[in-house]
Amino acid sequence: MPLLTLLLSMTAVAQKQTYDIVSYTPPKDWTEKQSGSNISYSRIDGGSWAQIAIYQHRNCEGDIQTDFDKEWNELAASNKAISSPERTMPQTEDGWTVMSGSGIWQYNGANVASVLTVYSNNRVCISVLCNATAQPYLKDYQALIGSLDLNPDGVSEIAATENPSSTAAANTPANNGNASIAGLWCDYVLETTAYTINGRPQYTAGYLRKEYTFHPDGTYIFRNKQWLTKTKDILFIYETGTYSVSGNQLTITPDKGKGEFWSKTNSSKEWGKLVKSSDYKVEKVTYSFEIIQDPAYGNSIVLKPGKPTERDGGKFNAPNDPYEFRYKKREQLGTLIDNPPGFQIK
Repeated sequence: MPLLTLLLSMTAVAQKQTYDIVSYTPPKDWTEKQSGSNISYSRIDGGSWAQIAIYQHRNCEGDIQTDFDKEWNELAASNKAISSPERTMPQTEDGWTVMSGSGIWQYNGANVASVLTVYSNNRVCISVLCNATAQPYLKDYQALIGSLDLNPDGVSEIAATENPSSTAAANTPANNGNASIAGLWCDYVLETTAYTINGRPQYTAGYLRKEYTFHPDGTYIFRNKQWLTKTKDILFIYETGTYSVSGNQLTITPDKGKGEFWSKTNSSKEWGKLVKSSDYKVEKVTYSFEIIQDPAYGNSIVLKPGKPTERDGGKFNAPNDPYEFRYKKREQLGTLIDNPPGFQIK
């Protein structure tokens, strides 16, 4: 995808609103949400979606290149395999220097374009980030960028943010309790090859999908489906039971569970025949947990068992890091895991 050319001379005709030191025209028919460090707009049209976030200004690092690199790493590239950004040349107007860049990554099998625009006046900088799965959304982003007016006089009135969120929105713990974790939480990973092209990872047809469904009544369902190109069979795990929350402690108590190997067909979306049962064993585990609120990408739950678990697996993070497993909340799009034909848990 070519880098979006941002036209700073565009004139907005709709009524503007103000956030932090920015006046702008919000995108029409997008859903607005404000958090501690940004204001965001989101839109979903069937299988396509986009998010735009305007972040509070923070202290400048000294030059636009350094500011852009810092913002890209913290806002656009954090926790994802994204291509190296294609950048525009810096442009200066009315005391502000602007630079933008774009990259591609994948979310649930779909290509997502991230476009980041950073403004700096050598005192403070402010960033606007768009994540989009379709070209029309980038036109809305371009229109918003074209409508921006920056008010440097507002800097003295609003404290600069020293350390913005390392994700695309504010990260704040949510209230604990069964109600706070009710919903579908997923860890979906696409299988990659050992090769990259222009810094972009190359994907196979394979995937690893794990998910918890926590019901408000204190029951849960856990499912794990692994379809990998380098393995002969599909692994499927299914577990049910109860859970309870006390403060930041989550206890999961299985009632029933089993694992199975199924043969493959020519499609990664289809099941073959049951081959055999796996040696999966149910396991009661108490986790420390926190919920990370992210209006741009969706909330996450971080489970910290302090050890490997049957459900979550082994250590996927750095060798000296604690055992942590992160699942994203998936409210509107629904599950991508299907049960095998005729599946029953007894």
